[in-house]
Amino acid sequence: MDIVISLDLLLVKRKMTLTELSQRVDVSVTNLSLLKNGKVKAIRFSTLGAICEALDCQPGDLLTYQPNTDS
Repeated sequence: MDIVISLDLLLVKRKMTLTELSQRVDVSVTNLSLLKNGKVKAIRFSTLGAICEALDCQPGDLLTYQPNTDS
């Protein structure tokens, strides 16, 4: 995957559990777990905004681009 999701690192830095984040952003733990593990193909801007607000971060703190080196 070219986009790396750093939700797990941000949760550790903010000392927050996935369950607590789920309650704050009104997204199921299952969906957040899929996001955390990079198993999603898309994310709604409203969800991204809610996560950034809850974790006091910017989208770039959560999502980074890594070029695919498989050729």
